[in-house]
Amino acid sequence: MNKKRPVNLEITTIHFPINAIVSILHRVSGVFLFAGVAVLMWLLDASLDSAEGFAAAKDTLSHPLFQFVVWVIIAALAYHTIMGVRHLIMDIGIGESLKGGRRGATIAVVAAAIAIILAGVWIW
Repeated sequence: MNKKRPVNLEITTIHFPINAIVSILHRVSGVFLFAGVAVLMWLLDASLDSAEGFAAAKDTLSHPLFQFVVWVIIAALAYHTIMGVRHLIMDIGIGESLKGGRRGATIAVVAAAIAIILAGVWIW
C-alpha cells in the first residue's frame, strides 16, 4: 500500500481547535488532581490529628507558596469539574455538532476562568 498523503510531524506547526485543547487540558487536570488530592489529604490529616496539628496546618496555609499550591489544586478541580459537566451535557445530545462543540468549549473555558479567578480571590 503506497500512501502519498503529506505527513506533518512538526508539533509547533499543528493548530489544534479549541475542542482539542479543552479535551487535552481536561485529561491533564485529572492527572494533576490525582496528585493534588494527596496534598489535601495530608493537610486534612494534620489538621484533624490534634490541636497542635491544626495550628501547624493553619500556619502552613498562611504561607504564600502553599496558598499558591492550594489555589492551583482548586483551579484544576474547578476546570476539571466544569469540563466534566460539559461532557455530561454533550452526552445528552446538546452541542454535538462542530459549531455547538466550539461554542460549548468556549463557554466552558470562560466559566472555568471565572471560577479560577474567584478561587484566587477566596484564597488570598
